[in-house]
Amino acid sequence: MTEVGLTQLGSMVESLLDRFTFGVPHDVPVVPDAPDARQWLREELVKAPYAAARPTWFDRASQAFLDWLNSLAGSGDGSLTGWVPIVAAVLVLAVLVAGWLLFGAPKLARRRRADLDLFGAIDQRSSSEMRAAADAAAGRGDWSLACEEIFRALARGLAERTVLSVTPGTTAHDFAARAQLAFPSHGPALARAADTFDRVRYLEQVGLEPDYRALAALEAELRAAAPAILAPLTEAGRS
Repeated sequence: MTEVGLTQLGSMVESLLDRFTFGVPHDVPVVPDAPDARQWLREELVKAPYAAARPTWFDRASQAFLDWLNSLAGSGDGSLTGWVPIVAAVLVLAVLVAGWLLFGAPKLARRRRADLDLFGAIDQRSSSEMRAAADAAAGRGDWSLACEEIFRALARGLAERTVLSVTPGTTAHDFAARAQLAFPSHGPALARAADTFDRVRYLEQVGLEPDYRALAALEAELRAAAPAILAPLTEAGRS
């Protein structure tokens, strides 16, 4: 018990003794019965000094936490010196986890954004979703949008197959030139496809049904074709 607590306890005892012996010779003991003793004690404890000395909820919580830490101490003297690095490491780990949950992994987020960049736009759709959008646009007679969507489906399909990737800043003609390396026989068709995409996307020219049909046929052919760099392995597997 602290020095302040001992002082307060002594004051309480003295007050009670004074109350018990007030007006009575000190050599005659005064022994109250149980109800009186409890009532006198309650009246004494409600006085301001004792009320101020009671521990608050924060005091109790702090003491409980310190008692828990002391229970973890490995040394016989109850020292927490050995646990300080562990507690610090746990706190640092908690901060890192909270930061990752709030902001994500920056490098992974940037890489994911780069993977989704397709000809100057962030597009999270798969190639099959883009083909479906192209078919829907064609069904409405919106041939310009249909041409855009099917060309995007072509590019996203090759990226999904890891034949080639479309990085931020890649233009339609850059993509067509790189795709020719994997599909040499489709070089002219890829160049015309890039021209069509640029016309309807950037020059705002109206796409026509023949344009879409040519792009859709090219996308289907490349989806079924094996890239040139994989052709020797494919042929070797068939032999």
